[in-house]
Formats: sequence, C-alpha cells, structure tokens
Amino acid sequence: MISQPFFLVGAERSGTTLLRLMLDGHPELAWNMEFEYAVDLMPEGVGYPDLGAYHRYLEFDRVFRLSGYTIDPSLSYPELINSFLEQKRSQQSKRFVGATVHRYFDRLLRIWPDAKFIHLLRDGRDVARSVIDMGWAGNLWIGCERWIEAEQLWESISRTISPDRHVTVHYEQLVHDPVFLLTSICEFCGVKYNSAMLDYPKYTSYKPVDPKKSTSWRTNLSENDIRLAEARIGSMLVERGYKLSNLPPLTLTPDMERYLRRQDYWRRLHFRLKRIGYSLVVQEYLTRRLGLRKWHSKVKLQVDAIANAQLK
Repeated sequence: MISQPFFLVGAERSGTTLLRLMLDGHPELAWNMEFEYAVDLMPEGVGYPDLGAYHRYLEFDRVFRLSGYTIDPSLSYPELINSFLEQKRSQQSKRFVGATVHRYFDRLLRIWPDAKFIHLLRDGRDVARSVIDMGWAGNLWIGCERWIEAEQLWESISRTISPDRHVTVHYEQLVHDPVFLLTSICEFCGVKYNSAMLDYPKYTSYKPVDPKKSTSWRTNLSENDIRLAEARIGSMLVERGYKLSNLPPLTLTPDMERYLRRQDYWRRLHFRLKRIGYSLVVQEYLTRRLGLRKWHSKVKLQVDAIANAQLK
C-alpha cells in the first residue's frame, strides 16, 4: 500500500483541474484526474462497498474508463483503490502520486489514514458562476451549494488532521503568482519547484494563467446574482478572507427559495436538452426510473461519449 499519497481537494470549478495539470507536470509528481469513483460508493461512517457491485459500477464510470486502469478481482476494496494510484505512478515512472477529489474526501482516510491534503480555495461567487456555466445549477443560490458542501467538509476533517499533513492554497494567488504558490506546494510535497509545471498549455487546451479570472464575478455577474450569492454564503466568504460587495444585502423568504429551486430545475433541464438532445434525456430518465439497467447503461455510454467529445 502507498503509505502517504497526496490529495487535492476542494469544490468543483475551483481551479482544481488547472492546479492538477501543473502538479502532474512535475518530473516527480504523478497526479490522477478526478478520483471520485474511489469514494462515491463507500458507505457513510465505516466499511466498503460490495466488490461485485463496485466492479460493475466502474465499467460505466466515465472518468475511470478514461484512465485506462485495470481491475484486479483478487484485491480487496482498499487494495484495489490503492492499485489505481500505483498504476498511475507506474505509467509515468514518477516518485510520488496524488489525485483530485471534490466530494466525500473524508472517506479517503479509511484507506490511507496518513494521507496528505492540498485544499484549494476559491471565491465561492466565482465557483457558483462557473457551476452555472457547466449547466449544473440554474441560479447563483443553488450554484453555491457545491462550494458550501466542499468547504464545510474540509472544515470538519481539517481539524482531525495534524498541521503538517494539510495546506490550504488560494486560487487567486495561483493565478497571480503561480511560481511562488507552486514553490510552497512543492515544499509541502517534498520536492523542488520545476518550471515544467507551467508547460501545460503546450499539451492541453488550458491557457496560461490569467489574473483577471481571480475576481471575474465582479464583471460577469449581475447585481442581483451577487446579492443572491452573498445572501447564501456571505458569512463563509468573510470567514475565509474574502470581501463582500457593497450592494444592499438580500433576505430571501421561503417563497423566494422555493421559486429559486423550481427555476434551478427547469434551467438545468433546458441545458441538458440542449446538450444531449431530447431523446437521450427521456431515455436516461425512463431507464433509471424503471430499473432497466442494460438499457440505462447503454444510454449512459452515449451521454458520456458526448461529454468526452466536449472536453476535447
């Protein structure tokens, strides 16, 4: 078993892909992409999922299938998950290995109790705006939820981990002074900074860091959207060192919240219809509700193929 892997944790759309590409570019660091398939099926509290069910789950997990990892059916659950990181490290012939995890990252400690964590924090208003752009939420109020969940989970588990095993870094500093921040992260990982970490634009679709993206909510959000976000996460933003706008605070009534949740549903549905088409949306819904597993798996593969094509 790997004794002390590294995990990059934080909310989705907080810049984890950018930082992961930088880390993976280091000659001594192999960094796995999204590793949620390691924790999503783990039950709360204790224990591990049924291995047979987990093997079947991996057959249709889009990210796992992209990894190209093999499944050794003789391994226990912890050994199997560990083997994926071993395969990543072996593929790249590097000294250390890490992975990105956006949710349930507390469960990683069941497999690796001595794991180290890099917590990436970004302004929740920018995260929520990006979540909407992905079609995962229909308004800023709902768009903040992924950020809230990730930050509350990190706040909870960071208290249980010794200070030498975790570090919090800010996305805003990453795009303003990447060399300085990457140097500090490398020190945490036990390696020296290498300029190859900034070569990712040569072999990915990601562009060089842009400091303007650090506070894009100021220009890309309407005043009403800013007030919605700050009504939801204002106190959490302040606790994490972010300044609020000078806009009048917004107080939501229960009726307003119910409206926002209805709006979120219909906007997400509209986005999905536009992205994958009416036929696949209907098939996906019906096969899931009716328990038609084989048909549902076939539909899921088609949906995943569309998602993969849009990543290129």
